[in-house]
Amino acid sequence: MTGFTGGVTTARTVRTERASITREAILAAAERLFAEHGVYAVSNRQVSEAAGQGNNAAVGYHFGTKADLVRAIEQKHRVSIERLVSGMVAEAGESTDLRDWVACLVCSLTEHLAQIGNPTWYARFAAQALADPEYHKIVVKGALESPSVQQVVHGITRCLPDLPPAVVTERNIMARNLMVHTCADFERAFAEGAAMPRTNWSAVGTSLIDAIVGMWRAPVSEHP
Repeated sequence: MTGFTGGVTTARTVRTERASITREAILAAAERLFAEHGVYAVSNRQVSEAAGQGNNAAVGYHFGTKADLVRAIEQKHRVSIERLVSGMVAEAGESTDLRDWVACLVCSLTEHLAQIGNPTWYARFAAQALADPEYHKIVVKGALESPSVQQVVHGITRCLPDLPPAVVTERNIMARNLMVHTCADFERAFAEGAAMPRTNWSAVGTSLIDAIVGMWRAPVSEHP
């Protein structure tokens, strides 16, 4: 009886491991295809085929809807990014230097991409998802629900006490789009080996921080 129980446990473990491997293959294939072609243009069948799955229903079986798959890709990266931004927020402490808080947002993304190694697909995936009304909220919601990101937003607004709330909202959107789409462009260039003025993620991060700090400090010509 003990041997039978052990056999069942082993078989269950093997099935669990296979399912985990399959899920990771689907996530990797979906992220690449979504990054290259856009979320809407890619079918679950194409993802299954790219992941080496003979069963075209594999995506639905392991993840459910396409929105669930997009959410799973975002969550996979969000864990690492959240760990990085949390550490940076702790280092920033009660800083009143705007650059420190902007760096928390920018460097948590660029360091995450650097840690993955070239080629990466996440920045392009995020840019495609942000551009799609159906999936935009999934990416934004994942970021805004992060306690550390909320601390960063409070840190930025604390450094700019005279900025009207409506302008803060606008510039948060601008900063997010600038960061994600710039990283997507550099990610594509790095993957293709194209010549770019910045040759690594650290340099990209520094340039982005310069630009975003300048944007936050720009004068307000007209209040919304």
